[in-house]
Amino acid sequence: MLVEQLMIDLKAAMKAKNTVQKNTITMLRAAIKQIEVDERRSLDDEEIFSIIQKQIREKTKAIKDFQAGNRPDLIEEAESEIAILKDYLPEQMSEDDINLVIDQVIAVHGKQIGPVMKTLKQELASKADMALVNRLVREKLN
Repeated sequence: MLVEQLMIDLKAAMKAKNTVQKNTITMLRAAIKQIEVDERRSLDDEEIFSIIQKQIREKTKAIKDFQAGNRPDLIEEAESEIAILKDYLPEQMSEDDINLVIDQVIAVHGKQIGPVMKTLKQELASKADMALVNRLVREKLN
């Protein structure tokens, strides 16, 4: 399970004195723990993948802010954190593979964006960037 792997990697980062990796994993574990405490249940790997994707989106937005503020040190740190977080996600689908799935879902649901996106989110949640999926669906439906 992903939670155990995070703990193993945290211990390894501490032993190696890899501060960025240790801080990134600690931040991720805290986000997971917060949801588990709030909802009083354990999260499965799919839910943890969505937390990781959310943190990647937040880091990407932060990079844009850091670029605007001319902070290359913080940009480098955020990019390192994103790379560490991406290691815990399953391999992401290529744009061509995403387009094939989109075509199949559109064939079933027609050209209604709501049902198409709902189905795609269930199928591709941890396998593809949903912002990319949304953009590709909108291009196909327009």
